[in-house]
This record gives sequence, structure tokens and C-alpha cells, in this order.
Amino acid sequence: MTAQPRTEAGDVLTDVIMRTFRLYGGFLEAAEVMTRPVGLTAAWWQVLGAVLREPLPVSGIAREMSLTRQSVQRIADLLVRKGLAEYLPNPAHRRAKLFRPTEAGYRAISSLTEAQHAFTNRISAQVDLDDLRTTLAVMERLITAVDADAAKTDVDETDATGTGGP
Repeated sequence: MTAQPRTEAGDVLTDVIMRTFRLYGGFLEAAEVMTRPVGLTAAWWQVLGAVLREPLPVSGIAREMSLTRQSVQRIADLLVRKGLAEYLPNPAHRRAKLFRPTEAGYRAISSLTEAQHAFTNRISAQVDLDDLRTTLAVMERLITAVDADAAKTDVDETDATGTGGP
């Protein structure tokens, strides 16, 4: 079977994907620099940041961040052992406990505010505000398209194999 040729839009999207990987790497490196002085890591910040407004089960954090449940579970358990987070009973699900920061976790995240604001202000000063808004809107549309494609692919694989997977 020969591969279908990529369209011009497919070529551009490939470039967007590759630049997104590069940008994500830069953001992670900046996050590591910001978190190091307060004893966190970028991954810990990500997981704690997902539950600042409301507690969530680990599976909900993983879904929101497009990570595996197992990787989030490892970080969540470590944060609990470090006293930066805790598990709470979940009235909606007996086994899937809710995860939230402790006061120490909130303090650690709060201590990042100055560095995070300085970083985002420095970077955003180099890009037009309307361009940032357009980028955000396009990213949201791409996330929706990728999620819809993943859901369709899951359904197609279930239909083809009867097992939900390859």
C-alpha cells in the first residue's frame, strides 16, 4: 500500500506540530528553571496546577493534560509523600479518590507566581497580543480536531477488531 500524498495543509500542519514540540521543550525548560528554587519540578507544577481550582481524580487530571493515568498517578503519589498534596474521598466514585494540593502545595505554587509572571510578560512582550489570541483560538480548534480524530479512530478500531484496539 502506498502512502497517500500529503496536502499543502498537511505539510503546514506537520510544520506546526514540529514547532509545537520545540515550543513545548522551551516551556518545559523555562518551567524547570522557575520551579527549581522552590523544590518543585515542571511535572509536579503541571499536576498541582491542574487541581488548584478543584480536586480531581488522577484519571481526570490525565485526561485534561493528555497524559497517561499511570504517569500522573506516579507524580500524584510522590506529591502526597512529599506533603504537597493529598487524596480525599470521592463521593462520585469509591475507588477513584480526589487529588488536591495541601496548604504546602498551594504555598509552593504561589511562590512561583512572580517568576511565572515575569517569564510570560517577557515572552508576550515580543509577540502582538492579537497574534497571541489568534494562536490560542487556533490551538483550541486543533485540540478539538485531534480529540475528535482520536475518538473516531478508537471507534474505527473497535469496529474493525471487535476489541477496541489493534
